[in-house]
Amino acid sequence: MASPIVIVGVLGNIISSLVYLSPMKTFWRIVKKRSTEDFSCIPYVCTLLNGTLWVYYGIIKPNSFLVATVNGFGAVTQIVYILIFLTFASPRLRAKTAIQFGILDVGFGAAIILFTKFMFQGDVRIDVAGFICVGSTMIAYGSPLAVMKTVIATKSVEYMPFLLSFAILLNGGVWTFYAVLAKDYFLGVPNGIGFLLGIAQLVLYAIYHRHKPLKKVSDNLEDGLQNESLIPASDPVS
Repeated sequence: MASPIVIVGVLGNIISSLVYLSPMKTFWRIVKKRSTEDFSCIPYVCTLLNGTLWVYYGIIKPNSFLVATVNGFGAVTQIVYILIFLTFASPRLRAKTAIQFGILDVGFGAAIILFTKFMFQGDVRIDVAGFICVGSTMIAYGSPLAVMKTVIATKSVEYMPFLLSFAILLNGGVWTFYAVLAKDYFLGVPNGIGFLLGIAQLVLYAIYHRHKPLKKVSDNLEDGLQNESLIPASDPVS
């Protein structure tokens, strides 16, 4: 019989994978229109970096295979999203996105991995990598905070889908529980914050779900906000 930590980890992998796949509607729209419109690829570039760092952490930390697998799946989905974006972006935006990808995901990501690999050993390497992953995830949490600010400003949840907010809550809760069982504070801190953000989003949803928006916002902005709000969710263990 599987241990509780394995069961919780597998459940976390399933929930996180569904969240990683949630931007598919956005990218199907890009493919159909053969244009990236006003979308930004930065959320996916940053999520790829975050996911890659957590894969590395999951590999070097004993008994953290499930952490590596879910973030590995997340990294693959982000690569697919970025490739689609590069295919249909304007030449100027394609060049800008390629530079961002090269600097953050290839250059910075490789530098961090090589630095920790050759400068530290054993538990110290794991701790340094863990601190870096937590710091990277804290930056990523700027997106849901921005979406919550938009909800308060417009007094409408039009740009904060209930299912996505609920998924953030579940995702953060499951991985926080996993972190408690595994006694992994690096995993627990960001996911605990994600869990609290999920609660906050649902509270805002309960307050404003019947309100009409104060101002009209373009469809592109709506999709862009929903898109950017996926950063923390797409980084389920970070």
